[in-house]
Amino acid sequence: MSRLSSVGVLLVLLAVGALAAPSAAQTAPDGPSDDPGFITIIEVSGLIDPILVDFISRSIDEAEETGARHLVINLNSPGAVAPDADIVDLARQIRDADVPVGVWIGPSGSQALGVAAQLASVADPVGVPPGSRIGDTGRSILPADEFGPLFGEHAQILVDGAIGDERALELGIAAAPAPTIGEYVIALPDFETQETVQDGVTALEPRTVARFAELELIDQLFHTVASPPVAYMLLVIGLALIVFELFTAGVGIAGLVGAGSIILSGYGLWVLPVRPLALALVVLSFVAFSIDVQTGVPRLWTGIGGVGFLLGTLAFYDGLSISWITLIAALVGITLTFISGMPAMVRTRFSTPTIGREWMVGEPGLARGTVDPDGVVIVRGAPWKARTNRATPIADGDPVRVVSLDGLLLEVEPADGGARDHRESSSTS
Repeated sequence: MSRLSSVGVLLVLLAVGALAAPSAAQTAPDGPSDDPGFITIIEVSGLIDPILVDFISRSIDEAEETGARHLVINLNSPGAVAPDADIVDLARQIRDADVPVGVWIGPSGSQALGVAAQLASVADPVGVPPGSRIGDTGRSILPADEFGPLFGEHAQILVDGAIGDERALELGIAAAPAPTIGEYVIALPDFETQETVQDGVTALEPRTVARFAELELIDQLFHTVASPPVAYMLLVIGLALIVFELFTAGVGIAGLVGAGSIILSGYGLWVLPVRPLALALVVLSFVAFSIDVQTGVPRLWTGIGGVGFLLGTLAFYDGLSISWITLIAALVGITLTFISGMPAMVRTRFSTPTIGREWMVGEPGLARGTVDPDGVVIVRGAPWKARTNRATPIADGDPVRVVSLDGLLLEVEPADGGARDHRESSSTS
């Protein structure tokens, strides 16, 4: 999670200083303390996955260990994909923590929906700025005998609907107006301020320090790939690059990037509610595309692949949706790749005078790596997948000769001791 910028911190302080009414000052009962302490603010954005559950849990532990006066969760989440048991344990930790845990649903336009709203219900206090929403809790996963009804007597109002700041204040779900995080923080009972007078104007100055915590880089990476559109696009891009690599011979950058994309998408596909049949349709659609790529002409299998890809994409997630932007980008990209780009590349490769099937029989080359029995050879500077037609392996760098072709696979033999090129025999006869 990205750290709140220094500009954001400055805005907090400006908002605090701008509240000049002395009645808003929060101080200790007997006046300002010698140690005004600090509060910790963490930002939680996106679906609450196992990474964020662990981050919130660790932040509570650290706030307790370091003596923070309050932990504030800056929340903007449409729900959760972490296991229900982990969410319940986190709710218990929020409720029972030695340090008070509050939630501010901001900035304006943010949301706390579904399970995210259920977690907010056990926090104290809750802040809802104008334009933000809380609700759509749905079925509660928090045990009713332990947590009671979510949001007390107003539980039913939020089950199938979300409310804004004014309604939240009216129902008592939000403790006080909180258009900015600065105004939310200053209203906390354990946040100290002091009055200052400058040019005859009385203003409030914060004494309690705000500290900001963030996800570590690796955690941020995995949280990002657990986003529904990111996980889906990584899978699609990875599969497309793997297919491209299969038809260009060798193991190059495209293959490595494709494999890396699929590996990264694996975490997101594990965390997110992916329908197995839809995933299978997407993967098999690339097999169908590859059949026609082999011929260099889009035909029946391209159509079958396109239909399978569309159906798999539309049904990919259970309970989550892929945005239209992501959907259109994927469909247009794959259509252009497998109807125009890949077939043209294959036709060009095998129909030009410089790289033709008949020409390659008898052509010399060099082994790139051991060919035992499969490997890669270099023929006229281009890498080709190859297989030796003899039991003896061909060592790296040894000269070879092309004997025949099997689709995109070259049958080769050692240049020394191999059968003589039929063209040499005819030219010397």
